[in-house]
Amino acid sequence: MLSVVQRVREAKVVVDGRTLGAIGPGLLVLVCAERGDTEAQADKLLAKLLKLRIFSDEAGKMNRSVQDVAGGLLLVSQFTLAADTSGGNRPSFTNAAPPDEGRRLYDYLVAQARRAHPAVQTGEFAADMQVHLVNDGPVTIPLTIR
Repeated sequence: MLSVVQRVREAKVVVDGRTLGAIGPGLLVLVCAERGDTEAQADKLLAKLLKLRIFSDEAGKMNRSVQDVAGGLLLVSQFTLAADTSGGNRPSFTNAAPPDEGRRLYDYLVAQARRAHPAVQTGEFAADMQVHLVNDGPVTIPLTIR
């Protein structure tokens, strides 16, 4: 699975003028399932997200996780993370999981996250979403889970 993790002061997802998910301080995570991904990759991604130490401690060092700071987790599906631009100027998305499989894995990730963390919000799979965020730091980290 592919993801881009952004430490945020706040973030929200809007579809058709209505806010679907919103968090205060925490992590905005753009997520893409690739062909061949399974629940095992989703489980590894979630474990990494919950333990990733990218929040500051008293000394200003990135030493705390989203769990440590009781931050929010906003999970947003984004198949374009699988873009392949090596063949020209129009991206190919053949590496992304087919829509049914991508939705299944995204829904699985969200369900597992809600079991493990008290503050989980989402966007809407395959919707035209507007994602608003205030990146904190900025801290933006790409994560690939194989």
